[in-house]
Amino acid sequence: QVQLVESGGGLVQPGGSLRLSCVASVNILSINDMGWYRQIPGKQRELVASITSGGSTNYADSVKGRFTISRDSAKNTVYLQMNSLKPEDTAVYTCKATTVHWWPKRESYYWGQGLQVTVSS
Repeated sequence: QVQLVESGGGLVQPGGSLRLSCVASVNILSINDMGWYRQIPGKQRELVASITSGGSTNYADSVKGRFTISRDSAKNTVYLQMNSLKPEDTAVYTCKATTVHWWPKRESYYWGQGLQVTVSS
């Protein structure tokens, strides 16, 4: 079982920055994939950024060049640095961890509690 604790959300003006943190209860290098999702009212939840245990990253087109996902394995923490924030970035952001088991083959998913990010003047 993996528990995820998020922090760093809040209110910020357009053009500002926030840094979200996700602390896992296990060594994050033992987790196949960790990512940040967001849900905007009226839209499906979408992947914002992810990082694998090997360090490969992936970003939504809408945040490329503005957001950076990183990790500190010593602290079992994944970060999402959000710069040049726009009003359309307003959403509930949630950390997700995925573990893969190969026999029997299956995936397990773990979610944080979610936190609000509001970008407004």
